[in-house]
Amino acid sequence: MNCRPNCGACCIAPSINNPIPGMPNGKPAGVMCANLDPVDYHCRIWGTADYPDVCRRFLPAAYVCGSDREQALKLIGELERSTK
Repeated sequence: MNCRPNCGACCIAPSINNPIPGMPNGKPAGVMCANLDPVDYHCRIWGTADYPDVCRRFLPAAYVCGSDREQALKLIGELERSTK
């Protein structure tokens, strides 16, 4: 599965406990990553040396991406809450 254009759910819904570029204290769940473009939801550092390993390891899959952006936000949010 490939990333869905104009989605960014994986850059909003989950928390990230480690420092990432632009967010030295990590990222809380439900907060847009500082590196996510708010217009078209693409990662501004994807494919660069600054792209975090935690993001690189998060691969798109039907069980987290669902059929659209709203479902992806819901599914990833549920996964976040169940693993907290």
